[in-house]
This record gives sequence, C-alpha cells and structure tokens, in this order.
Amino acid sequence: MRKAEFKNWYGVDCKGVNDLISYFNEVIDNNVDKKSAEELFALKPKALIAPHAGWIYSGFTANFAYRIAKNSDAERVVVIGPSHKYPFVGSSVTLEDEYETPCGNLPVDTEFAKEIMLNFGVQNLEYVHTEHSTEVQMPFVKHYLNKPVVEVIYSQEDSENLKKIIEFSIENNSFVVISTDLSHYYDLQTANKLDSHCLSAVHDLDLNELEKCEACGKIGVAGMIKSAAELNLTPFVVDYRTSADVSGDKSQVVGYMSAIFL
Repeated sequence: MRKAEFKNWYGVDCKGVNDLISYFNEVIDNNVDKKSAEELFALKPKALIAPHAGWIYSGFTANFAYRIAKNSDAERVVVIGPSHKYPFVGSSVTLEDEYETPCGNLPVDTEFAKEIMLNFGVQNLEYVHTEHSTEVQMPFVKHYLNKPVVEVIYSQEDSENLKKIIEFSIENNSFVVISTDLSHYYDLQTANKLDSHCLSAVHDLDLNELEKCEACGKIGVAGMIKSAAELNLTPFVVDYRTSADVSGDKSQVVGYMSAIFL
C-alpha cells in the first residue's frame, strides 16, 4: 500500500478532509449565482489541472475544479505530478495495490499502470512515490470521483512523452489530473504578472506563452496543452489566486491555478 506521508497538508483524518471540502463548497455556493453553478457543475471534463500546496492555501482552487469533475464516468483517474524530492530521468508509476487516504484507500489500477510502462518506457521506481504533488490530489479523487488510480511521477521528462501518456489515458476512458503550482516567492505584483502567462497558455493552448510561465509542473502542463490540442479539448480556467489570499503576506507568494478540459 502506498502510505500517505503528507496528511498534515490536507487534514489528518477524514473529518478534517471533509470539513475543509465543506468549507470550500460553502464559499463557492455563497459567491456563485445559482444558474451559473447549475451549468458549471453539470459539465463533464476529461481532465483538470490542480495545485498541490497545503489545502489551507491551494485547496479552494483545487476543490473548485474537482467539484466540476465529479460527473466523470471514467474508469480510473491518472494523477500526474512532478518529483520534488528525487531527481531521475523519465517517469515512474507505482505498482502498490492501494493508495491510502484519510477517508479510505483507493485501489491502484496496476494493470493500466503496466500498460503505460509497456507502451511509453515508464519505470517503476517506488522510492520516488513519496511525493506531495500527487498525494494532495488523492483525497479529492476519493471524495469526488472514488475510482481506481494510477500515479505517475516525472522528473527529467519530455513533455512529448507525457502528451502520449495523457492521450492514451483519455482515449482509454481515464480521467487525467495534472498537478502544478505556479510562481514561487515573488512579490504579489510580480507573481500575478508571471502567472498571467500560465493562465493565458492554458486558456489559449499556447506553448509559446507557456515558455514565459514559471511552474514546478510546467512539463506536465505542456503535455496537457499538447494533448488538448490533439484531442480537440476545450480549456476553461476555473480559479486563480495566491497564498497572499490566505496569509495576507504580499512580499513572497506562491501562485495557484485550476483548469478543466472539456
């Protein structure tokens, strides 16, 4: 079983997770008019981009996109995130049988993981899977989708290879999650300017604009943009904010974005 290592990032127990999700949804319900909400939460996206900081900072932004994704009838969820702890070449999938979350374990679709390994030269390096960029997504996956998962961690990877994995996953009835945060530790004004390139890149499926973007999961975002263009998916940026919205500190902020692909 893939043990959860970062529970304090999102709620140590199931009550903590559910309390945060309830709070995020209460904020949405109090600020989005009913007609718009009905239309928004009836959509059935094929993929999303979500941030991966502690939920107190980025959870609202991630939750917004996951709440839209709850209607997905995909067979599994493929969660793709960058490695922060271990540098290596390429990508890795876990072949553990389950993934721990505070609200119950998610089965790992090891057969689909092996198909990804076989088709795209992906490795099985279990040590790299102690990774927060994917782990903080799993309680949302459990709450809204509750499907078997495949965890893909990448390091020194080519976005073209991730594009192939994303397309293969979507074409085989998988929902895809791309994990990334945006700029780190600039003042708010600078962060907003840098992050605007990321938002435009996703909105317009523009790889040239993405070059001006700073994001720790930029390779995954590039793969998603390429896949969306190839599969004729329509992007929609759901939410953007920074850590300053919570901390009040505008001197050193981290940017967060969520988006869906229809």
